[in-house]
Amino acid sequence: MNDTFDILIVGGGPIGLACGLEAKNAGLSYIIIEKGTITNSLFHYPLNMTFFSTADRLEIGGFPFPSIHAKPNRSEALEYYRRVADVEQLNIRLFEEVTGIAQEEKVYHVNTSKAKYKARHVIVATGFYDIPNKLGIAGEDLPKVRHYYYDPHFYYKQKIVVVGANNSSADVALETWRKGANVTMVVREGELGRIKYWTKPDLENRIAEGSIKAYFNSSLTEVREQEVDIQTPDGKLTIPNDYVMAMTGYQPNFPFLEKIGVKLSDDFFRHPYHNPETMETNMPGLYLAGVVCGGMETHVWFIENSREHAVKIVRDILKK
Repeated sequence: MNDTFDILIVGGGPIGLACGLEAKNAGLSYIIIEKGTITNSLFHYPLNMTFFSTADRLEIGGFPFPSIHAKPNRSEALEYYRRVADVEQLNIRLFEEVTGIAQEEKVYHVNTSKAKYKARHVIVATGFYDIPNKLGIAGEDLPKVRHYYYDPHFYYKQKIVVVGANNSSADVALETWRKGANVTMVVREGELGRIKYWTKPDLENRIAEGSIKAYFNSSLTEVREQEVDIQTPDGKLTIPNDYVMAMTGYQPNFPFLEKIGVKLSDDFFRHPYHNPETMETNMPGLYLAGVVCGGMETHVWFIENSREHAVKIVRDILKK
């Protein structure tokens, strides 16, 4: 296409939408490109997922977020962000994946699975939910090993091993157990990790009473069709198993960031370089927004504390 946008936004999640709203309010031409549906990551969250944040901390563009719960759930969030996009008639292309970004003479040329675009500035707001952290063990590629979880009903009367100690692991363990699953948790640390304050006591009590079996200071070492091996402080244990729920977290698409020229730190965290005051990367005119800024530290940025990235970015663009 011949038109050159002021801003092209990669990612149609809450922060990508927030960037679109800021651009629109500033009178800048923009387009949002999303490889899935609107707020694609939220759509793939567990069916019964509840946010840590209160509704007001999830709001974007000054639109009130009404919720009948103290903490909004997945379905309310999907409804809210879709309605904001509708009311504001945001310029968004769905089910279109960005495949390449290259700068030529201060203009970014963006290739997607469906078209080509040009933009003076690019904002990458791609989140981190697409690439799971692998266990690195034999049998991990079996279909019974799941890194994503949706509905507990599926696991009725199944023998489930849940790997992990944080919020997702707690939700999976409790919800599948309540739907009739036989649940065993494998926790690398000596105690449970970051879990919602209203969930943690419930899980601790289920473990204490023996309803959910938990092995601490332990690791899953091998997965087979009908059983798994667990290395515990008392030695190796083999138990029968139908499904492994590897709730080991996710990471940003580092190969994509490197491909488009964003520098990453050399340590484990792989922090993408950006100026925290403007969110601009080492690539002039290319910005980061949202969770992607944290690299492997995906617990640092959330919707509530990265909404302001949109304001910082558009303010910096207007100054140029």
